[in-house]
Amino acid sequence: MSLASCIFCKIVKGEIPCFKLLESETALAFMDVGPIARGHCLVIPKYHARTLTDLPDEEMSDILPFTKKIAQATGAEHYNVLQNNGRWAHQEVDHVHFHLIPKPVADKSAGLGIDWPSQKMSMDDIKVVYEELKGKIGN
Repeated sequence: MSLASCIFCKIVKGEIPCFKLLESETALAFMDVGPIARGHCLVIPKYHARTLTDLPDEEMSDILPFTKKIAQATGAEHYNVLQNNGRWAHQEVDHVHFHLIPKPVADKSAGLGIDWPSQKMSMDDIKVVYEELKGKIGN
């Protein structure tokens, strides 16, 4: 998807209206128009990047503070913060975005449902992965 056709870039430019909650030089938070729960919002960087790893660090400064403010504003005790990268990970819009999805206690069917298919790994196998990642991180 090109920058010119990106729906979130059009929202940032004001070409498509949104219910804007918060805005800074680097980020924008607005209501999701296809919510899966009351109060479902999106927080996006204004910088166009397809995935989180494509996003420069300096463009991330307001993402989590905005997400926290919205979580507090919803009053939800239970909520999910979801960020997908790539089609196999269920990313629908090729622009980094974070979902804040309240999970109401009164309606267990509302909000995000998750199946967590944990894998059985020995501590030795986990250590191998740890060493690979630690070597690539470098710290």
